[in-house]
Parts: sequence; structure tokens; C-alpha cells
Amino acid sequence: MNAIEAAMPPFETLRWYLDAGVDECVGEIAANRFAAPPPVSAQPQTPAPPSLAPSLAAARQSANKSEDRPAHPKPAATAQHPAAPSIAAGAKTLDELKAALLALEGCALKSTATQLVFADGNPEAKVMFIGEAPGADEDRIGRPFVGQAGRLLDKMLGSVGLDRDKSYITNLLVWRPPGNRTPTAQEVAMLLPFLERHIELVDPELVVLLGGTAAQAVLAKSEGITKLRGKWFDYATPGLVRPVHALATFHPAYLLRQPAQKREAWRDLLMLRRKLDDLGV
Repeated sequence: MNAIEAAMPPFETLRWYLDAGVDECVGEIAANRFAAPPPVSAQPQTPAPPSLAPSLAAARQSANKSEDRPAHPKPAATAQHPAAPSIAAGAKTLDELKAALLALEGCALKSTATQLVFADGNPEAKVMFIGEAPGADEDRIGRPFVGQAGRLLDKMLGSVGLDRDKSYITNLLVWRPPGNRTPTAQEVAMLLPFLERHIELVDPELVVLLGGTAAQAVLAKSEGITKLRGKWFDYATPGLVRPVHALATFHPAYLLRQPAQKREAWRDLLMLRRKLDDLGV
């Protein structure tokens, strides 16, 4: 209340308020709207219950360890499906290997995929290409690399004088993961013995691993594809009469998303061409 209001009788004060347009009382003390608001004191946070602290710390520690773990540890194969190595080793021909996969129990991918995608190309070829897993087009048609990535692969083959009659093509997984997701470590572990037997039965001179998932699984490496590509590895199993030269490069599907990497893939293809020339292929 100012000095003018204090000098007025109560009734005159009320009349003065009404003439001034005041029609509602919201408080006994007038608020200064131009003054800075008082600082808001920080509310103390409620600490987590003591019983949760150890479990949260353990969860963080476990998450950190999982990031450092190799993407697809090869030794886990027998732990995921103890019978897989013996079933795969029992196949003496490609037809028997395909039949063993069709009869395999315990792989959830079979129930979500349309059909098994085994291989394409010439099983007598000297070079074998191995991708990650079938996509939607492959799952529908039943052959590997028939979609957009497959068309790019055909162009890549043609650039170094190859085609599907001079190559053999398969995947690490023979069933499509739902939604084209990345294969899990368990799925890789279960099906890796069958891929190893597949390589033994084809017995190629050269193996080209398309993408990080295939390269890590076959070579038992934890590095990414950018570190694995562009160099030759010796791949050997008990069923091979001699080590096979293995080269890792980018997957065609990745090159479709990252066309700038085609330059590096071309260098890998030139390495493949030189090796084929050295072998007289």
C-alpha cells in the first residue's frame, strides 16, 4: 500500500481500487514483478538404496567387459551346439552337408526363415566367396547374393574376370536372421562348423571373406573389417590338405551404403586378381 492509499478511509480506498480496475484480491502483500526471482535451492537427490549400488556397479562392469569381448569367439562353437562339429564332419559331399543342415535341430533361425540358402556358382571353382547371411531376396529365392548387393557383387567379379561360373558363393549363415539383423554370437557358433566343412569339401585355392562378420568368424579375429581387409591370411583346418589363402574385403551391402569405400574394395580385388594370376587361374 502506498502513501495515497494509506491516507484514504477504507471505503474510499475500496472505491479507488474499483475505479482503478482492481476486481480481485490475490494476496495481502503486493508482488514486485520487476524484482529478480529468489534463487531456487537445489533439491537434494534421493540416494539409491544401498542394496542397488553393488548391482549397478556390477552391471556397468559387465557391460564394459562385453564391449572388449571379441564379436564372435570361435571357441564357443561346441558350447552352443555340442553335436555341430561331429554332424558337420560326417558330411562327405556337399549334398550330405546340405541335408545335415536341413535336419539340424536347435537353430531358431530355421523357424523364421523361408528356406535354407546353401550356395551358388561352381563348386569346382578355385575361388570361394563367403558373405554374412541371406537377405530378404535370398530368403525368397533360395540363392545367395541375388538382391541389390548381389548385383554389385556380380560387377565386382566381372571387374577381375570372374563370374558365377568361375566362382563359388555362400554365406556364414544359411538362414536369414529376422529383419536382416546382425547374426548373434550363438548363431555364428552353431553354424560355423558347417561353414568350415563347406570350405573343406569345396577345397578352393582362395577364399574371399565379404564383411566383418564373416572375416571375424572364419579367421577367428576380433578386429574390424577396416583392419582385416587388404591382407592375405592362411586359413587351415584338419580337413584341408593344405592352407587356403584368405582375403577379407568389404561386403557389397556396405559398399552400397558407403560408396566412398569402393576405392579400397577395388584395391582388394586387384590383390585377388594378382593372386589368381600367380596360381594360373
